[in-house]
Amino acid sequence: MLNKIKVTRKSGSEKFLLQGKEQNFTVFDFWRWSTSDLVINITRGVLAEFIVAQALNAADKFRIEWSPFDILTPDGISVEVKSAAYRQSWPQDKPSTIQFNIKKTIPLDEKKGGYRGKPRRAAKVYVFALLKEKENVNPLNLD
Repeated sequence: MLNKIKVTRKSGSEKFLLQGKEQNFTVFDFWRWSTSDLVINITRGVLAEFIVAQALNAADKFRIEWSPFDILTPDGISVEVKSAAYRQSWPQDKPSTIQFNIKKTIPLDEKKGGYRGKPRRAAKVYVFALLKEKENVNPLNLD
C-alpha cells in the first residue's frame, strides 16, 4: 500500500509552477474559479461543514475529504453535516424536496486501504443544514 500524502494547509497565495518557474496564477485563483458557486450541491455541503466547524471552534484544521465524519470538535466529538436546499444553481420547475440521508456506511480502513467492516454511523452528532431561501438565495447570510 502507498503511504499517505502529506497535505499542508494553503493560504491561497501559493503560485503554480511550470518547469520550476512560477506562473501568474495562484491557489486562490483556482479556488475562485472552482468554488465561487456556493449553492451548487458539492460546494454547498462543504460550505455547511465550514460554517458548523466555525460555530464549534473546530475550523483550525483543514477539511479531509475521506474522513469518516466531517468535523472533530476540540472535545473529541465527531460531527457529520448534511446539507440541503430548496433552490439549486440550475433552472428548476419547482423547489427541491428536502431530505437528509444518515444511513450506516462501511468504514474506510486507513491502515489497509479500502472499505471494511460492518456498516455503522461514524459520527456521534448529525447537523442538518438547510439553505431555506426560495428567492434571493444567499448562502453567506447566516440568519
